[in-house]
This record gives sequence, C-alpha cells and structure tokens, in this order.
Amino acid sequence: MFGRLSKPPNQIHPRLTNDQQAGNLVYQLFFKNMNCKQGTDIIILQMTDLLGKIDAGTYAQPLSIFNGSSIGQHFRHIIDFYTCLLKGVEEGRVDYAKRERDVQVETQPLQAAKVLSGCAAKVAGMNEQASLEVIADFSAELNEDRPVVVSTVGRELMYAYDHAVHHLAMIKMGLRAACPELEINQAIGVAPSTLKHWGQHKSE
Repeated sequence: MFGRLSKPPNQIHPRLTNDQQAGNLVYQLFFKNMNCKQGTDIIILQMTDLLGKIDAGTYAQPLSIFNGSSIGQHFRHIIDFYTCLLKGVEEGRVDYAKRERDVQVETQPLQAAKVLSGCAAKVAGMNEQASLEVIADFSAELNEDRPVVVSTVGRELMYAYDHAVHHLAMIKMGLRAACPELEINQAIGVAPSTLKHWGQHKSE
C-alpha cells in the first residue's frame, strides 16, 4: 500500500514501529521534498493504522459531540472524496457531489481500511501533472448549472489530503470522547505546516 515510498515505514526508520511512524513528527518531516502521492501514502497509513485500533461498536456509535453522527461517518466522508477522485481520474472529470456513501464503509472499520488501501494502490500509478476537470458545486438547487474548473491530479490529491486532515482532527475529538483510554498520536489531524512549526519550536 505504500505507493511511492521506497520501503515500508518500519524499514525507513527501523527504531520506530509502524504505529509511531504513522503519526510521529520525525516521520512526517522525513520526506523534505514529498510529492502529492507520497503525502497520500502517509495519510492513508495514518488512517488505516487508526482504523485497526477502533472496534466496530465505537466506530458506528452516534456521538453527541458530532450531533448524532459517528466516527465511521467521518471516515466514510473522507473515503468518498478519494473514491470520487479516483473515478474522476479514469473519466477525466471529477464530481465530488456524486459520493457513494457506502454504509459498510461507515459501519465497519476493517472495510474502510480495505478501501483506503485500494485507493493507495491506485494513486501510486497516477500522473500528478495530468490535467483534470472538476465540476464545482455551490448551490443546493438540483437543476442548477454547475461550472467546470480545470485542475490537475496533483492539485486534487492535495485537496483530498487537506480534507482528510480536517476530518481526522474531528475524528480525534470523537475518539477522545468515546474511548479516552485509546492512545492517539498527537500528529493525526494536524496540518504539515503546524507539524513543522512544532518541530521548529521543539528544536529551539
């Protein structure tokens, strides 16, 4: 599943476990010239590692902190954006409004991890510079004409990454409420710029 990574994480930095490397600050900063596909590999590794720690009951449980939504629904929402992007790359046009909303993905953490691993494998073969059209969506009206925006595969991988970071921050909040005993790496759900800021201040 590691795509553009030349080695599995525990071989890149052998003193750290996969769990530590998935969120560890050192691991996040290891790739100084990381491209979009490598960034995708890392955030999918973070997600699959976290999914492996969550039982199905906690995953699908409605939480008051989410106004009745679940951790699984947040993961499913992240995954929907990746699957929409992958489908759009094949067709030449992405429509993020046409999400699958797979119930199995939002109720079964192992199924979510399986889908994410499949996404990582497909991303590995993509050309980041390839042009791509994206159908914008600014209106709730069903028959509203929607503009088409020109983008690239790399730019949309960046968008999916940023979107995932945002929802992982909320997932981390939900997990702290639902199972406070679960150890979650502090780097999960934190933007790379913030991780760099932490690293700079730590070294001072």
